[in-house]
Amino acid sequence: MIHRDLSPALVTALMQFPAVVVTGARQSGKTTLARAVMPEADYVTFDIPSDAAFAAADPASFLSRRREPLILDEFQYVPELMRHLKVLIDTDRRPGRFLLTGSQQFSSLGSVSESLAGRCAVLTLPMLSSRELGIKNQEELDRYLWRGGFPELWQRGDLDRTLWLSSYLATYLERDVRTLGNIGSLRDFDRFLRAVALRAGQLCVFSELARDVGISVGTARAWISILEASQQIFLLEPYHLNRGKRLIKTPKIYFQETGMLIFLLGFQSWSDVQASHYWGSVWENAVVSEARKMRCLQADPRPLWFWRTAAGNEIDLLMEVGPEEFIAVEAKASPIPSAHQAAAFSKFTALHGEKSLKRKMICCRTAESRLLAEGSDVTTSSLWNLDEN
Repeated sequence: MIHRDLSPALVTALMQFPAVVVTGARQSGKTTLARAVMPEADYVTFDIPSDAAFAAADPASFLSRRREPLILDEFQYVPELMRHLKVLIDTDRRPGRFLLTGSQQFSSLGSVSESLAGRCAVLTLPMLSSRELGIKNQEELDRYLWRGGFPELWQRGDLDRTLWLSSYLATYLERDVRTLGNIGSLRDFDRFLRAVALRAGQLCVFSELARDVGISVGTARAWISILEASQQIFLLEPYHLNRGKRLIKTPKIYFQETGMLIFLLGFQSWSDVQASHYWGSVWENAVVSEARKMRCLQADPRPLWFWRTAAGNEIDLLMEVGPEEFIAVEAKASPIPSAHQAAAFSKFTALHGEKSLKRKMICCRTAESRLLAEGSDVTTSSLWNLDEN
């Protein structure tokens, strides 16, 4: 087993809450982590239809036949069970009784989140991060970006990456998509997913997605929600000093990890990726998704944003570290960025104050961190040192 950095947060949560929910995309390692942290626990997976049917038909009898602590894997398939868990938890608040894992975002599960609200801790397990894999040089980094962060692809080095990812995509379309939404045509949804990949790192403009795939704007919105709920993509919201504006401006689209993004873009080799005009978008996706992984693995609820003005000034990533205080990150695929690529930092501090940026960083393909230039307060950083203090 590859050690997961979420383990300490999961152990802490189990010591404090009667139930803990761990969500994450399919094959992110949720089951392996759960069984490693609670090796003596009873275990049931609702991927087995007979167990799911029994639990849905007679939740009380099902739970009475299991012992605690209990791991309930892929719990989203049996929402009927949640009301009975609520009663059990309200009767006995001892910590560490139930560990639930699911491949859908907890907030998207409707009645499930309502039943367990205030009774559980919710953690997200992303794909493997560069730190968890011990990435320390550019050769290892390139393999990581190409292969992706799915644990099985690293536990079994003999697996063919392209075959594995294509099989994952087919399984995902059949299982999660049909479960989450009333999709009339999986072929249209597959085309939609590839259209989303072409827009990684760009603004999520539903009208453009709808036009390119030949679907309605409403359908495009619904399908983006499906990709979010199944944790294939995430949306990065824009930052504005007026908090209300954060809710009405257009977010940017990112994939959870680069292996699937590159696969969907159709590249046949890593050299093709670097030679294409999508290389900058792939690198930006890698930087932003790595920052998100870091926050998830540390169970850090502080949000991430991007910043863009009408005049075109933009900072790829703002990592909130305090009230109106951020680490600002620009993603540049070149190994030696130039000073003008840090110009947006000055634009931001001119609007929000010098103390608004605790640190200014260009995340690039550098071997080691250094000052951008003599007298500069901007540092460069490699992807695996993105959170370097």
